[in-house]
Formats: sequence, structure tokens, C-alpha cells
Amino acid sequence: MQVQANWENQLLALAGHVSDPSTRPFFSYWAGDASLRKAYRRAEKITAQHSKSFYFASALLPEEKRSAVRALYAFCRTVDDIVDESSDAERGAQLDYWRRMVETDSFSDNDLIAAAWADTLARYHIPRHYALQLIDGVARDLLQNRYQTFDELATYCYGVASTVGLMSMYIVGFKNNDAVPYAIKLGIALQMTNILRDVGEDYHSGRLYLPREEMAFYGIHESDIAEGRITDNWRQFMKFQIDRTRQLYEASWAGVKLLEREGQLAVGAASVFYQGILDEIEKKDYNIFTRRASLSTWGKVSRIPALIWSL
Repeated sequence: MQVQANWENQLLALAGHVSDPSTRPFFSYWAGDASLRKAYRRAEKITAQHSKSFYFASALLPEEKRSAVRALYAFCRTVDDIVDESSDAERGAQLDYWRRMVETDSFSDNDLIAAAWADTLARYHIPRHYALQLIDGVARDLLQNRYQTFDELATYCYGVASTVGLMSMYIVGFKNNDAVPYAIKLGIALQMTNILRDVGEDYHSGRLYLPREEMAFYGIHESDIAEGRITDNWRQFMKFQIDRTRQLYEASWAGVKLLEREGQLAVGAASVFYQGILDEIEKKDYNIFTRRASLSTWGKVSRIPALIWSL
């Protein structure tokens, strides 16, 4: 099967035109504000608890930008947890709260995550439609739990991951608007890596993100997923999925060079760390049902020298 790219123009249209980075003002530092320091510390704690790879990669940024991308992560994580953990009666009101927060900068006095995120949104002039698209993308899990084609899945990946990359560009800094399609592709690659790693866990939560059209092509049935069967068909199917995801990583790499220098290492590290997860899936003979593929701390550290050399 050939890698399809019909989704690219659709997602570029969703991204829209980004602001000229040269017009962005200088961002003053917030260290003198005790309440904001507390808010950003809370965002840092959430990042450390839930994503070792993101926390490690963001540590390669200067302090102010590091805190800002962790505020972004904490916002994303909070919205995701609303969908996954809140009751049906609470979800609507909670998601509407975050939509209002993004649109109006209004939030509860004791909401530390909202305080850090509101400051980051304003300080870095992040286009707010990306944050709204992320909320809608995460909320899509409430309405859809199967995807027929990769084009459909790519749209989902845009909502929950490419939007994060597009917002991150405003924090780390980017040289021109040519960076947009690369950020979209990197977001899809990162999310596809999550999807391939978490197939079994997601299935038992009632969700299957693998394109059903491609499953049928390789003779994979949902019963195979339910029972965790590692067959030759499964290996070929996963090989195809991993190969396409690697192609997306490769296609997105030129975009890293379009970021400001101090952001290249952090974003490049995120890309390299997640590609390491694909390596681990292969090492485990594509058994993602009983063994969660992850990259050790040494696995991350050992990839940094080659990454620095490539930038």
C-alpha cells in the first residue's frame, strides 16, 4: 500500500495563516510574580508526572520557554483528563469552561493551570483557534471511537497533536510560515507513535484508532486486537504503520531547522525520543498488548549527541 497524502491540504486549511514571527513583541519575564511562579510550578509538576519524554525534551529549552511549553502540556493534559475521567454530566460544563478561558482569559481564581496557560497564551501571542481546535479534537473521543481511513485518522491526529506543535512554534520561535506543514506532519507522527504503542490499552477503553480500511487489507480483525494475537499479518500491518510514521518523521525534519536555534534541540529531541519508541515496538516483535514500549532514560540521553550533530 502507498502512503496517502490526501489529508495534507485539508489540515493546512485548518491551520490557516500564522502570524509573521518577526512581528511578535519581546516577552518580559514573569519571575517576579509569585502567583505566576506557583502556577508554572504546578504545570511543571504535571508534566513531570505524565510525560517523561516531553519533560526531558522541554528541559533543553531556556527557563522561560521551558516553563511555557510545560504550561501548554498541562493545559492539554487537563483537557484530555476531562474527556477520559470526568462523568458525562460534568464533561460539557468543564470543556465549555476551558473554551471560555481560551476565548476570554477568564478563569477561576484558584485555577493554577489556567493561570499559567493564560499567561503563556498572551505572552507568546499563540493563535487561540489552535487551542480551541485542540479542545474539539480531544472531545472527538466522546463522539467517535473508530476510523475508517488514514485520512480520517490524520484529521483526529491534527486536532490532538498537530495543534500542540503549532502552538509550540510560537513559544520556541520560528523563522517563517514555511514551518507550518512540518509542524503538522510532526504532530501526526508523534500521535501515530502513541496510537501504535497503546493499541491494546485503547481497545480495552473502547477505542480503536487503527484505520479499519488498512486492517482489512492486511486481514486484521477486531477479534485479533481483543485477543492480542501476534500473527504474520499483524507483523506486516504494524510494519506498514511504523514505516509510514517514520516517513512522517523524516518529512517533518526540515521543519526543525525553521525553528529558532534554541528550540531546535528540544523539538528535535521530542522527535528522536518518540522514534525510539517505534524501535522498541519492533524489538518486542510488535507485541504492544502485554509489553508497553518505552525508551529508557539512557535511551534518551544516548541519542542526544547524534541529534546535536545533525542540527
